[in-house]
Amino acid sequence: MLAMGVAAGLLLLLGQGLRHMVDQGFESVESLNRQALLLFGLVVLLAVSTASRFYLVSWLGERVGAALRLRVYSHALDLPPSFYEQRRTGDVLTLLTADTEILRGLVGAAVSQWLRALVTVCGALAMLFYTSPHLTFIVIAVTPLIVVPLVLFGRRERRLSRTAQERVADLGAQAEETLNAVATVQAHNHEAADRARFAELAEESVAASLARIRVRGGFMFCLILLGFGAITLALWVGGHSVLAGRLTGGQLSAFVFYAVLLASSATSLSELWNEVQRAAGAAERLGEFLGVTPDIQAPARPVPLPAPTAGRPVGRLAFENVRLLYPSRPDRAALDGASLRVEPGETVAVVGPSGAGKSTLFRLALRFSDPDAGRVTLDGVDLRTADPAAIRARIALVPQEPVIFGTDVTSNIRYGRPDATEAEIRAAARAADAEGFIDALPQGYATFLGEKGVRLSGGQRQRIAIARAVLRDPPLLLLDEATSALDAESEAAVQAALARLAHGRAVLVIAHRLATVRRADRILVMENGRFVAEGTHDALVREGGLYARLARLQFAGM
Repeated sequence: MLAMGVAAGLLLLLGQGLRHMVDQGFESVESLNRQALLLFGLVVLLAVSTASRFYLVSWLGERVGAALRLRVYSHALDLPPSFYEQRRTGDVLTLLTADTEILRGLVGAAVSQWLRALVTVCGALAMLFYTSPHLTFIVIAVTPLIVVPLVLFGRRERRLSRTAQERVADLGAQAEETLNAVATVQAHNHEAADRARFAELAEESVAASLARIRVRGGFMFCLILLGFGAITLALWVGGHSVLAGRLTGGQLSAFVFYAVLLASSATSLSELWNEVQRAAGAAERLGEFLGVTPDIQAPARPVPLPAPTAGRPVGRLAFENVRLLYPSRPDRAALDGASLRVEPGETVAVVGPSGAGKSTLFRLALRFSDPDAGRVTLDGVDLRTADPAAIRARIALVPQEPVIFGTDVTSNIRYGRPDATEAEIRAAARAADAEGFIDALPQGYATFLGEKGVRLSGGQRQRIAIARAVLRDPPLLLLDEATSALDAESEAAVQAALARLAHGRAVLVIAHRLATVRRADRILVMENGRFVAEGTHDALVREGGLYARLARLQFAGM
């Protein structure tokens, strides 16, 4: 602010320097040299203060932009998975990039320039009055004609700017979706259709931007026509005053300088106002996103989970008459009166057809959702009263489709335990039967795996995910068909490793292949959100019903 104020003041003083140079500088060579030196001194000071203002405000913009991106990213990580089931990830990425960049530019440049132009307008107007009051009234007379378009055009541009940002978000979402599935796109020869769709979205984005640009162009036309038209009229009147002896040449030169300064600063204000309108559209989108309250939050005073003791291991998971409806399917309960208990040291498998509610058990156990009725407890504590971070610290999840990050093997295995040593990482990989193929990679554990682990086979990705769970060493394991992508030999090795890991721990397994759950202590059969049968593999086969029918279908050709 100090640098801006000094720069604006020195800019206004240049007009007086010009006035003295015209009126006094031509009296003698010495006087001309003196006035030129004073004017150059003002220019040097103006350059220093302007450069200082630019650096400081740019620094501020970068810091604000980084803080805003961090806040948006942090909020995105706090939102539950259900949020992203209803929204496009590309929209969030656009908020992190395009929208925050607009606000960064506003803080890092536009706000400072707007304030500088505002100060300059006020100062130039004051100096115009000081130089020639009657000419100043000519300039002021057109001011209302400038303000009215500023308000009218500004409102419309704000609305159009938001629409343009939404079209950019559509472009980002389309590109993100197709590039993440580029193999599928090419396998189905869908490139031409996707190009056409992207071109259509690009044209919609261009059309939205051009609508905003037309509004801005119309305003610029009005501003320049009225502003510089007023200066031309003042020059004509001022020229007659010089000829009549009522003004000196220096006064008219200073007046022209301040009038041009006023007009250019007013033009800058209008341009910056358009930037403000664009930023307002981005700010609305960011505000709406940051205003989304996560459904799952830690209570103000979370109940601590009991610490493990020698006689009482932790990891006991219980579902007590749980009922849950998803907002997208209000007519059908995902879970309907489901009760289940998993004790430490016990492996419980849940089987059933797709849509039976098996995955919903994991969502509730990880507290990605809360039940509408009943309760879910971990070591006797209702999950709704505990800190979600404390709950998840006691759980390791191995999903059916493992997530591999675009980094090296070590970082992927260490993901759940950042403080793990190299020896512990290798031991986890060995337990997951992953050490052999990792050592065969070009750089071993330092090998970059590519985005989503594209350099690995499905079975290798699964074993990396299992090694991650082994390293986490949790009291409770959630396995979503954890061995489904493995060949028979690797599956046997991993099953043996998981059996060792399960000792003294609670293990809840979701299974589609019944061959993987034969050794479970208990098998529960789900259908339409309810448990309809329970027992061992052999007992359930003898009992008949859904499990026996599934077993016949899967084992018929074996």
